[in-house]
Amino acid sequence: MTASVEIIAPAAFATLQDLGRTGWRRFGVPRAGVLDPAALRIANALAGNAEGAPAIEFFVAGPTLRAAGGPVRLGLAGDFPVVLTRGGEPATLPSWRSVTLLPGDTLRAGQPGRPATPPQPAGAQRAGAQADSRVGYIAVQGIDVTPVLGSASTDVRAALGGTAGRALAAGDRLPAAAAARGLAERVLRRPPAPEDSAIRVVLGPQDDHFDAAAIAVFLGSDWLVTREADRMGMRLEGPALAHRSDKGAEIVSDATVPGSIQVPGNGLPIVLLADGQTVGGYPKIATVASADLARLATAAVGATLRFRAVAVDEAERLARESEARLRALIGAIAPLAVDGGIDLDAIYGSNLVSGVIDALTP
Repeated sequence: MTASVEIIAPAAFATLQDLGRTGWRRFGVPRAGVLDPAALRIANALAGNAEGAPAIEFFVAGPTLRAAGGPVRLGLAGDFPVVLTRGGEPATLPSWRSVTLLPGDTLRAGQPGRPATPPQPAGAQRAGAQADSRVGYIAVQGIDVTPVLGSASTDVRAALGGTAGRALAAGDRLPAAAAARGLAERVLRRPPAPEDSAIRVVLGPQDDHFDAAAIAVFLGSDWLVTREADRMGMRLEGPALAHRSDKGAEIVSDATVPGSIQVPGNGLPIVLLADGQTVGGYPKIATVASADLARLATAAVGATLRFRAVAVDEAERLARESEARLRALIGAIAPLAVDGGIDLDAIYGSNLVSGVIDALTP
């Protein structure tokens, strides 16, 4: 059976994104793709998709969706509350779980960074929220979007990708696979823990445009995320970084990547993100380590960031460790415990008899 998800209200800026289009930067085509690849992969795992399938990425407040033509399974990743309305009765749900919408059901996603009460017993999910996140993801099982240059990611400035290269609008319908009835919902039992540590960066490639004092200021200061933050880049506010007088504030335009930190003439850093241009003429004082790029890219307006320099080999090690943690998180996805039911995972993972000692763990 063919089903679909109808966009009732699209929120401020909701687009279809996957892991991005690779291999085209040499032709001037940005990668695009999600700001938080790990969250996308978790959302797809919850929905039952391949990890790189396209999903809805949204900011500030989420979209309102309705199922049509059959039941539709969704995967929700990010800290945001959800209101599911069935038969006129609304119910509030948390994210980091799957939800199956029956025909006529509506789901409204709330503001990222403001999760609802988790559905699991105390201790099964972490308390609190990663309040600095500004992004959420909704994966749709079996979503059918025609790729452009190998990706369904929406690049609005280039008019490429899903829904003919524009943000989602009321009335859009996303074809999907009809979900099997009676399928148990799934939940990420251990959502990603919030981090407030410094963002790791590799200095360069034009850190020679700054003297030691300016680099010390860059690494030793608090940087405020300004309102000039979107999918293309993020302007930071803090002490102005002085360029060396013999080098200047401009370079012959050369390649940039997501995570490049440019410093224009006013001395205030600009971090390029997924939709960022492929070349630039400002010196780049540093490049964000890939393990920390999503944390920076999804930081909310008003968040405070700090940077710490690491060597290339450490950045590579961090990337490997980050991937290992993600694989463990996805492996922790389990059937959602039903209210009043038996949570077998919790029982099997607990010591139920007081005083018993595990001989394998003295």
